[in-house]
Amino acid sequence: MDPMRVCVLQHVPFEGPAVIGEWVRSRGHVLELVRLDLGEPLPALAEIDWLVVLGGPMGVDQEQCHPWLATERAFISRAIGAGKTLVGVCLGAQQIAAALGARVSRNPEREIGWFPLELTSEGRASGLFAGLPEGGEVFHWHGDTFALPEGAQPLAASAACANQGFLFEDRVLGLQCHLEATAEGVEQLLVHCADELTDPGPFVQAPELIRARSVEHYARLHRALFVLLDRMVVLGQDL
Repeated sequence: MDPMRVCVLQHVPFEGPAVIGEWVRSRGHVLELVRLDLGEPLPALAEIDWLVVLGGPMGVDQEQCHPWLATERAFISRAIGAGKTLVGVCLGAQQIAAALGARVSRNPEREIGWFPLELTSEGRASGLFAGLPEGGEVFHWHGDTFALPEGAQPLAASAACANQGFLFEDRVLGLQCHLEATAEGVEQLLVHCADELTDPGPFVQAPELIRARSVEHYARLHRALFVLLDRMVVLGQDL
């Protein structure tokens, strides 16, 4: 298999590709990072194989402050129409859902910290989360949520958020949670998004609880993410 060209869309300096970048490099693929917040241009679709859309503290409707949100959604739509494989994380998943015509809105609860992920029957059958124990804790940091796009399979949920993941046409994946999180990246969120912790709720953990995870805890998430991304490659080849 020839190396894939993976385009990663980044929205803020403190939410980079993290372990997704490690997966790209470890598999011999080529990563092209586009900083939309810095006005960097989008590539031609013919020049990429995968599109990865990262997270960010803004909402999909904040186009007045971030005009590139609409440009990004249009690019996502074209990428889906061109048959590319897409992976969206948090804001990225919301942008993909919106591009597919689904509603993005405030979640009933702000969800910040480590909470269990429950797989749907479709999520278990897909094998995408192999290596992630049923009910295992994953990292969350969001206040919005997406409705399930028409024709998409629901993959997972949490106690605070009914839609934690979806798969569309076996090549478009949206994840509300952060399997790519690292201790360093979580610390950056605690610094740059500290104001979001001032609104207490049943699903907003204190910083000391968020920090209290071992190296092995992160490693478990990363192993599951590698399996998931490897499986997405296989699904893409099967189409």
